[in-house]
Amino acid sequence: MEAIIPYLTFNGTAKQAFEFYAKALNGEIVAMNYFGDSTMESKPEDKDKVMHSILKVGNLTIMTSDSHSGQQVSSGSMVSLSMNFNDEESITKTYHAFSEGAEIIMPLQDTFWDAKFGILKDQFGIQWMFNYDKPKKEA
Repeated sequence: MEAIIPYLTFNGTAKQAFEFYAKALNGEIVAMNYFGDSTMESKPEDKDKVMHSILKVGNLTIMTSDSHSGQQVSSGSMVSLSMNFNDEESITKTYHAFSEGAEIIMPLQDTFWDAKFGILKDQFGIQWMFNYDKPKKEA
């Protein structure tokens, strides 16, 4: 297996969500295809919805689409996306960027397991975990 790629499905807000994630993660949207641009038959109300999109952030890939008409998805905590950081500055900056319009589940904080950790549900209903394992102290 090469990687597990998170695939997010939205009820018509995939484009806005990916634009937000690209900005917050300093990433690049490398593909954004719409139902209306495809040869696949779709309902008129779906023509401006995202059929498939790819966001690249370094070596990380996230994909997304909007649901078809009549197929609603519900947001929740069944899936969390965990981001592991290499330094404290990056986790703090990214957590604060994602906090815009978010429900804070666990504020970003130092933990008993020697990590900086936090959880939030973003403005699009996706739950994110932020983790930075601090360097081990010499005994």
